[in-house]
Amino acid sequence: MKMSIKKKVLIPILALVFLVVGSSYKSDFFEIAKQIEIFTTLFKELNMNYVDETNPAELMDNAIKNMLEGLDPYTKFLNEQDVEAYKINNAGEYSGIGAVVRSYKDKLVVIEPYKNYPADKAGLKAGDEIIKIGDIGISEFKDDGSELLKGANNTSVEVTYKRQGQINTTTIVREAIEVDAVPYYKMVDAKTGYIVLAKFNQKASEQTKEALINLKNEGAEKIILDLRGNPGGLLSEAINVTNIFIPKGELVVTTKSKVKKFNREYHTKNQPVDENIPLVVLVNGRSASASEIVSGSLQDLDRAVIMGARSFGKGLVQRPLKLTYGTQLKVTISRYYTASGRCIQSLDYWNRDENGKAVKNSKFTDFKTRNGRKVQDGGGVLPDIEISALRTNAMTRGLLDSNVIFDFATQYYYQNKLNALSEFNFTDNNFEAFKTYVNQSSFSFETKTEKALKEAMTPEEKTIYGAEVEEGFKNLLVQINKSKLTALDKYKNELQKNLEDEIIKRYFYREGLYDYYLGHDDAILAATALLADTSKYKDVLR
Repeated sequence: MKMSIKKKVLIPILALVFLVVGSSYKSDFFEIAKQIEIFTTLFKELNMNYVDETNPAELMDNAIKNMLEGLDPYTKFLNEQDVEAYKINNAGEYSGIGAVVRSYKDKLVVIEPYKNYPADKAGLKAGDEIIKIGDIGISEFKDDGSELLKGANNTSVEVTYKRQGQINTTTIVREAIEVDAVPYYKMVDAKTGYIVLAKFNQKASEQTKEALINLKNEGAEKIILDLRGNPGGLLSEAINVTNIFIPKGELVVTTKSKVKKFNREYHTKNQPVDENIPLVVLVNGRSASASEIVSGSLQDLDRAVIMGARSFGKGLVQRPLKLTYGTQLKVTISRYYTASGRCIQSLDYWNRDENGKAVKNSKFTDFKTRNGRKVQDGGGVLPDIEISALRTNAMTRGLLDSNVIFDFATQYYYQNKLNALSEFNFTDNNFEAFKTYVNQSSFSFETKTEKALKEAMTPEEKTIYGAEVEEGFKNLLVQINKSKLTALDKYKNELQKNLEDEIIKRYFYREGLYDYYLGHDDAILAATALLADTSKYKDVLR
């Protein structure tokens, strides 16, 4: 009840405060000043007179964050801790335990420990549930418990965790962690090099350049650049990575905004490392932002063949604006347009449906690449050659988001012993075991049809239609539910790839996963075959 009062009273008024940073500031000065004064007096009176004790910082933090939710998911208020995390993410260096940890209501779950870093050395595994850090129980800690794991180099922290029902403790000694933008590169065959670019931090272009040069020294005459799962990062690094493969002075991306100073054209500034080497870029539904600038512009300039699945579709640019007391507003300032002039933004956050959800673009405009090939805007980067196993669907996304695939991989790890990567083979029996696991889990996946049926059958309509029709509705819902298990077979390729990825990391870390890819990944095998066929490669780009 208390929180609802905060939202109703504070959010509409506070929403006007941040308009100060907008270009309408001068013309609407009186209205803005008026609303700021109203909010200031309201906030003061609320804190002085509310029946219970209030927490001004918490009130303000909740009000700001709820207000910004009405814009887009990338415009965010960053408190002091958030600002530090933002800097670390872009720098690629920090002090900590060296693991991806996800925060839940009453626990922290280790998602992926990095090989030979503190969490790994302390014996933590993916799937471990951290329930206590030092003397502090996670269920009793109101803030993000992962903050308790951070600390200076060479300091230690005792962790209590649950694994397969058993409670264990370990001590982690924190150390400097380096997050590579390019975690892996290797020769696929005698003439084809493979580079994984995982994120666009400050190391992205230098590490990609270094990997390319080293692979060429090993005999690479063709390159596969893997941007799958790369969520993006620094715009400047996206341009610099693109510059590795295209000449100096080329237009890579344009940004357009209502604020004139944010309207810019970004051209390459350096000589390329190799502007002629045949290049395939891999993308999927989790390749976003800077990944789409690189893949989209290389496609527009006919410099690379794009393979995989349609990318995420984030065509918005953010910039951190400094506020008082070390806080910042990370705000969407512009849209970006690839070399051909297209914006690949998929969701329209400014035109929402009746449920308040952003509308997905369904009308696309055609553009032309330099060679005259047709490309489109509005829905991510569509590959020149699609790989079916990389396509996303609602069922697979639901199983990933609800951690069913993650939890099955944890179970698989503790039930199956593997000594070498060559021993791994995900069989049909394993997939049947996964289907059984899904059926026995609490996984809930509601289709649009189910939702519509449930909404249509209101108590009033049940009375009108009678028991027979109501029973028919129930039977239909049961049949729909049964068909979901059949859908697991329909999406077997996509699901099996995600299962294999998650399982292999448990045994052989991410490096082992990339080693596995070289001989088993559909996209890499298809890219290698395309690059081996020079005439076919050129035909795609004509």
